[in-house]
Amino acid sequence: MSKGNESAISPRRGEDFPEWYQQVVRSAEMAENSEVRGCMVIRPWGYALWERMQSALDGMFKATGHKNAYFPLFIPLSHLQREADHVEGFAKECAVVTHHRLELKDGKLVPAGELTEPLVVRPTSETIIGATYAKWVKSYRDLPILLNQWANVVRWELRPRLFLRTAEFLWQEGHTAHETEFEAIEETEKMLGVYETFAREWLAIPVIRGEKSESERFPGAVRTYCIEAMVQDRKAIQAGTSHFLGQNFAKASGIKFLSRNNTEELAWTTSWGVSTRLIGTLLMAHGDDDGAVIPPRIAGTQVIIIPITPKEETRAAVLAKTEEIAVALRSATYAGESLRVEIDSRDIGGGTKTWEWIKKGVPVRIEVGPRDLESGSAALARRDKGPKEKEFLPAETLASRLPEILAEIQQGLLNGALSFRREHTRKIDTKEEFYAYFTPNSPEKPEIHGGFALTHWNGSPEVEAKIKEELKVTIRCIPEADGSEFIDEPGTCPFSGEASSRRVIFGKAY
Repeated sequence: MSKGNESAISPRRGEDFPEWYQQVVRSAEMAENSEVRGCMVIRPWGYALWERMQSALDGMFKATGHKNAYFPLFIPLSHLQREADHVEGFAKECAVVTHHRLELKDGKLVPAGELTEPLVVRPTSETIIGATYAKWVKSYRDLPILLNQWANVVRWELRPRLFLRTAEFLWQEGHTAHETEFEAIEETEKMLGVYETFAREWLAIPVIRGEKSESERFPGAVRTYCIEAMVQDRKAIQAGTSHFLGQNFAKASGIKFLSRNNTEELAWTTSWGVSTRLIGTLLMAHGDDDGAVIPPRIAGTQVIIIPITPKEETRAAVLAKTEEIAVALRSATYAGESLRVEIDSRDIGGGTKTWEWIKKGVPVRIEVGPRDLESGSAALARRDKGPKEKEFLPAETLASRLPEILAEIQQGLLNGALSFRREHTRKIDTKEEFYAYFTPNSPEKPEIHGGFALTHWNGSPEVEAKIKEELKVTIRCIPEADGSEFIDEPGTCPFSGEASSRRVIFGKAY
């Protein structure tokens, strides 16, 4: 509990950011490690965030013409082998099923019934979906196919971290097939735009959109586009990707169609996805030393009403008043939706309840006690302000004030994250300054340094590989020029001395 200069979360962000993050996840009751190494249990407060993300994104997908479907969890090994770059990129992360039953032997269960062909537990679905599309597509009239699926995937992580990297996680993956290259590229860029809009308008996270370098591309893709976020230890998180697959997967899977010219052609395909990694990104972008801070648009609960009932004789009246306030608030709207309001009527101390909700990051807390009944007011506290800051408002004005307050919180979080990113993004033109920027000044706090470096690069994979080996710094993206922060200007690569057509974003990443 925060008292004086203390904070609710220990250690603080500036002391040990990775451990701070783990403590935020746990204290906010978002998730916890499961009995299966590398996997997590997503608790209701964390899953409510994922449900909100699902709902918002699902609506955006359908508004752009996509429909939902579902494909198998198990992928025949032979399907992965059809696309060489793809299987090489995922081989080390695959979980493989080789048997279909268990038998009791010497008092122990042992695998029995070996499969004729091993099955890979879905790491991603391009190959199995491609095989299905090959059955569906016969003519140009069958195109485009615009499908999305909400699913779980398995990638065998050696160094798991809740939400950011786990062996099993939840995501959505869009898979589309098109008649022309132009349509597929247009689809790839359109869905990247959907992700960028969602990150900014719902998560209050400013992201940089751009293209991945060749070494960072999705295995088997012709081009990979991404949105990159900066979190509070100045590292990058790849928050979403959209891949132009060209005809590579169509060729491997046999997605062919009779064209308008009566010739047989290969389809052009795309894939795109985001995952529960967005929850970790959200916490790292907005959290503080008292816990999670959740933007109002994505919060499962936007307003928590806390009855203060020190005496039993006033309890019923206070609870009745909180219900009255809740009904009024639920009739109000913010961002086109009714306010999501909850009452915490548990029979525990008001201080304990308050700190639980502070750590969970609920945007607004309203306290109602016996004195408030007499004055006709209520105490309102905002999560984006100090834990002890309160504003006393007439109860009858809460419904009209809350939409404005929630909008202020949402915009304030976006502005704060954008200011932080700008503060820690630097144009660097010499190798010496670049290496110094990404080298810790203090051995005691090696994780808090650097940021994003806007630096020229000659396009050489060798230069890129050397920087990654020596500094653990990678090219996060080749940013799309927006006329201000990421100006597309020619220059000189400071690592090779060769000409460079533009700057790219370098950074350390999760």
